[in-house]
Amino acid sequence: MFDNVRADIATTLDEIREAGLFKPERVIGTPQSAAVTVTGGGKPGEVLNFCANNYLGLADHPEVLAAAKDALDRWGYGMASVRFICGTQDVHKELEDRLSAFLGQEDTILYSSCFDANGGVFETLLDAEDAVISDALNHASIIDGIRLSKARRHRYANRDMADLEKQLQETQDARRRLIVTDGVFSMDGYVAPLREICDLADRYDAMVMVDDSHAVGFVGAGGRGTPELHGVMDRVDIITGTLGKALGGASGGYVAARREIVALLRQRSRPYLFSNSLAPVIAAASLKVLDLVEQSNELRERLAANTALFRTKMTEAGFEILPGDHPIAPVMIGDAAEAGKLAELLLERGVYVIGFSYPVVPHGQARIRVQLSAAHSAEDVERAVAAFVDARAALGE
Repeated sequence: MFDNVRADIATTLDEIREAGLFKPERVIGTPQSAAVTVTGGGKPGEVLNFCANNYLGLADHPEVLAAAKDALDRWGYGMASVRFICGTQDVHKELEDRLSAFLGQEDTILYSSCFDANGGVFETLLDAEDAVISDALNHASIIDGIRLSKARRHRYANRDMADLEKQLQETQDARRRLIVTDGVFSMDGYVAPLREICDLADRYDAMVMVDDSHAVGFVGAGGRGTPELHGVMDRVDIITGTLGKALGGASGGYVAARREIVALLRQRSRPYLFSNSLAPVIAAASLKVLDLVEQSNELRERLAANTALFRTKMTEAGFEILPGDHPIAPVMIGDAAEAGKLAELLLERGVYVIGFSYPVVPHGQARIRVQLSAAHSAEDVERAVAAFVDARAALGE
């Protein structure tokens, strides 16, 4: 049968390449860090890494690595089971308690990824009598999670509070209503207006859910994310997030929420019930990450300084960067093929970045999403800006 399909798939792949939308996967031969060594797919050698979600530079932090090594000896490599059978250790419960306290929520449940966390919430909490109201630019995991539920689906324009209120007015007959938004929108670096969202939720008796994957650890005075930034930690009902970005960069996700919500998820959330437990080494290393995040503001301050420097220098050099102060700094290009070519030219100049194009972003809004890290030095940032200027000149030749 596949012989009949092979040619059609090959044609589709050719069309993706011709449109400049093909996404190659480069291979790196070093730990994730501010600089990495590319071993395949392009010019090999050490390059500055400006495309990882390693916001606090903790992916290769020596204290995190030491905690992980100790955990292997104490807890073993993996659980080989799901949580309710024989997949729960003390380290899992300790991490859930620490995340609850850190995020100001009553309880937390761990998942193998935030994609799974978002995939397990909506079907469990909402039925055909309910409505979910989602920001138009929410992450794909939220979109897919909503599809799994029988709830009525409504969407409001990105960060548009008038449109959100309209959707709330149109769903007043629903038994339950859940407003869901990214805390930070990953392609733009824009922050959701959570205070206004919570105000509308109070007015229309709705719950609020935030995926804070691109904020937890470094946004807010204590790194507790966008609810802390907006002063609404006690008003958000559900927070999902990842351990795979600022909090160490490995894998794993969580839902931190009201106690009853978490209890129900433990009973009925399919990604939790039917997926292996989070590896204990990740749970233990994540506890060390929380120690580092809570003990000092140094990494957050360094990240903020690097972000401000890059955004200022790139603007002065004439590049269009979407406004904001988040370490996601999208350099707008427009044309997908041009964005991909610019990324290749930057790699040749020792700067590793990725061009983003459709379907990740809308047609005509291709960009290079630069991501700053606390692991970068000011000299690294200056070198990246110089490489952008030189690559732009080469692109125009």
